[in-house]
Amino acid sequence: MPTTVEVLAQAFEEMGTPFIVGHPGGESVELMQAARERGMRFILMKQETAGAMLAATWGEITGSPGVCLSTRGPGAANMVNGVAHAWMDRCPLITITDQYSAPTYEIGLRQRLDQRALYAPVTKWSTSINAKTVRQQLRRAVRTACALPPGPVQFDMPQSETTREAGEATSEGPLLPQIVPMIPDRDALKEPLAVLAKARKPILLVGLGVYWSRASAELVALAERLGAPVLTTSKCKGAIPEDHPLRAGCIIGGLIERKLILESDLIVTVGLDAIELQPKPWPYSLPVMSLAGTPNLDAVVPAAPEVVGDLKSILAGLAQWAPEGSGWGEKAARTFREEVVAALDTPATGLSPQRAMEVARAVLPRDTIATCDAGASRLLVVQKWQSYGPREFLTSNGLGSMGFAIPGALAARLAHPDRPVVAFTGDGGFMMAVAELQTSVREALPIIVVVLDDEEIGLIRVKQEIKGLPTYGVKMGGMDWEKLAQGFGADGVVVDTEHALGDALQAALKTGRTTVIAARIDASGYVAQFNALREL
Repeated sequence: MPTTVEVLAQAFEEMGTPFIVGHPGGESVELMQAARERGMRFILMKQETAGAMLAATWGEITGSPGVCLSTRGPGAANMVNGVAHAWMDRCPLITITDQYSAPTYEIGLRQRLDQRALYAPVTKWSTSINAKTVRQQLRRAVRTACALPPGPVQFDMPQSETTREAGEATSEGPLLPQIVPMIPDRDALKEPLAVLAKARKPILLVGLGVYWSRASAELVALAERLGAPVLTTSKCKGAIPEDHPLRAGCIIGGLIERKLILESDLIVTVGLDAIELQPKPWPYSLPVMSLAGTPNLDAVVPAAPEVVGDLKSILAGLAQWAPEGSGWGEKAARTFREEVVAALDTPATGLSPQRAMEVARAVLPRDTIATCDAGASRLLVVQKWQSYGPREFLTSNGLGSMGFAIPGALAARLAHPDRPVVAFTGDGGFMMAVAELQTSVREALPIIVVVLDDEEIGLIRVKQEIKGLPTYGVKMGGMDWEKLAQGFGADGVVVDTEHALGDALQAALKTGRTTVIAARIDASGYVAQFNALREL
């Protein structure tokens, strides 16, 4: 009979995740061995948080839950931020934390944490693995992680259970149920079709539900049928190719997008999750229709009607039967894009962050996958970098955590080994994940890291300036970027002109090695850009 850890390893492989990632503890070694015997990969991370972010991003890209692990106590505590990212950014994830066996837990104090209580606020379900019931626990965990909206589950793995014989396999179903596509029914779509028929200038606001339903093509077809401009959340850049004439830009919760939205006479939210929006009251009195795969439980967006079902089928049906629109979308989208460009075109001495992004997009191939860290530079990356397909732009938005870009890029490299991957990060976010450069080199997962180096925690400096406060406590700088990269076995280069940045990107593409490009930027335009695009 297989042991508990052998059942775990088999299930992870079966669900489509051929690796485990993390920083192990004493109870993890048997699971690592079971994975090794199955030919699965173990990726040693230097920080548990980064491991959880990598695994979560794998789940986000592929739909198969990523698997991360940590030791008990300090490892479990350090991994919480990465699991919180999976929770708030809707990523399927299975996180495993070592734990004492029950007798030891009851009498010991050192490294004893109630880890299930620790993770309860940021997981969909948690359980303590028992050899007799591990098969059922696994099936529930995978289904829970993948059920909409996706998210993390947590296993405590007591040391007493790892090598025990697993309970016998009973007649049980697969890890995941078979999803049968629905055939669009025109009569069932009578109400949304009637609403669309009355609208002359609809606008589409698009969120993560489009990806959960794999409905990007149907979204584009509906937009084209209606002639409607499309705004996406930052995590959905690429749901409509960003060189499509109906693509307007990204929802950032700012004043500039309100002008566009208020020109419409109907807001159609498509798979929009309120966790993707700024935490503000809904600012529009326009009619709203919601199309989604899951019910709206947060009451943030006042939609009527709210159409819930198989989103892919709903969009396909509406694209087929909705009346053709007035065609206002192309001009409206183009005008909005031009206004955003003008707002970001602030003067600079030397290399500006906006020009750095334009150079990167011009040089890097069309199929490049980009990750983006939190911070002041994120606004520029979101607006200036263009993505042309689903899941080609990855960021921490619901949690908005710094330190995401590098582990996110490693996950993208695992999922797409033949495509270029670039991580855009500020110097602050980079330093939070710098140790994973060694992971990139050692694990042969080459990425290009573009550090927008302004020698400060830029977003906080911006907020200080807007509030009339002196700059304090945010200065960084002093890094020797070339030596830092070389110390981890990567290539490093510092640039301060557009031409040098373009050359460095071209060189990184040719070498195929992990490369850190530190772009010395003039960040003096941040305040004007934030004031133009977004309320703070």
